[in-house]
Order: sequence, then structure tokens, then C-alpha cells
Amino acid sequence: MSVFFYGCITMDGYLADKNHSLDWLYQTGSVEETDYESFYSSMDITLMGKRTFSEIETIENVSSIYATTKNYVFTHADSLSVEGFIPMNTDVVDFVQGISPDKNIWVVGGNTLLAPLLDNDMVDNIIIQIAPVLLGDGVPLFSQKESLKRFYLKEVKKYGQFAELVYSKI
Repeated sequence: MSVFFYGCITMDGYLADKNHSLDWLYQTGSVEETDYESFYSSMDITLMGKRTFSEIETIENVSSIYATTKNYVFTHADSLSVEGFIPMNTDVVDFVQGISPDKNIWVVGGNTLLAPLLDNDMVDNIIIQIAPVLLGDGVPLFSQKESLKRFYLKEVKKYGQFAELVYSKI
């Protein structure tokens, strides 16, 4: 099993603005400028928090965007508004530990999911696109407990206005 974080942040390290909006991202570029399709085709499972799901659920045909993965949303809700997304009211670490070892898992968004996985040394790969945007405040990507974590820089790519850094756990 490999656990991946794949996502875009601002130059000052934010996933979203202080209102949890991604407007800054949508105004900067699109996934067509990246290797997203290649990355997604190698994933079996997606994990996301309720706020991330709330941001994407309004996208037209969102089910077709995540059509080939099993999609879990960590929430207290019993059901979700979009078919193909499964609500989970459990600990993300326990959940990931129970997944078959032959699966690739994408942590789509949410530092509340990423932090406990990092705290438990369960994130194998971090792929970050950096947008040429400064927010000054917002939702940070990294919010794990204070502890040294080392990764190896495997690759640096440029896609339009985005820089992509590809890291693997040492």
C-alpha cells in the first residue's frame, strides 16, 4: 500500500483561504496543465474530509471525475449528496491500516486527514503543485504534531504557472 498526498498549495503554504475557498486556485490554472490524469489512473482509493467534499460536490458530474476509485469522505453525516462517495465516521489512521496492502490511496484534501497520517508515518509520497499566489492567511497544508519528518525530493516539474515537487518518504 502507498499513501499519497497530491494537491496544490499557495506559495505561502495554504490549501484554501481562511473561508475554505479554492477560488484562488480556479483562477490560476487547471488540471489539464498537470499530470493529474496519469496520477489518478494509478489510484485505487481516495480519502477526503467533509470540507474538501463540500468544495467539489458542486462540480458538474463530480461522480465521473472520481469514477474509477472508491471514494471515502470522513464526516459525521450518514449520507452524502453525490453518488459514489461513501461517508466514514471513523479514525483515518485505523481506516487506512485496514486497507489491503495492494492499494494506492490518495489523500485528496484536508490537513485534518493528512496530519494524523503524517504523525503515524503513513504518508509515502507527497506531490505538491505550488501556485504563484500568496494568501497571507488560510488553511495550512501541514498541521501535524511537532516531529521531524524527512522526505526525498524525487522530481521537480513545471506546468504552466505551477511548480510541482514530488517527494517520497525516506
